[in-house]
Amino acid sequence: MPRPTPAQIAYGSATVVFSAAALLLLTPTGSVLMLGALALASLLLGCAVAVTVPARTRRERQAAGAAAGLPERRTPAHAGSAVGEHSLNG
Repeated sequence: MPRPTPAQIAYGSATVVFSAAALLLLTPTGSVLMLGALALASLLLGCAVAVTVPARTRRERQAAGAAAGLPERRTPAHAGSAVGEHSLNG
């Protein structure tokens, strides 16, 4: 599963905070069980928002960079290798 982007985390967190505040202001909460249900509903709504925020793929980022006139960023072939791993061919 891919890692969430900063935008997904921000949107999800903001949704949790604002939906919890709205639910607490609009719903009469008389018990701890009701508070737990409101917190769970806010958390589920925030997760749903974070998952549905579209994450830009590598191709979309490259296309956006090319459209802006930025040079294509290339990573070295060894960028994904472990530290200390050396090639035997040279």
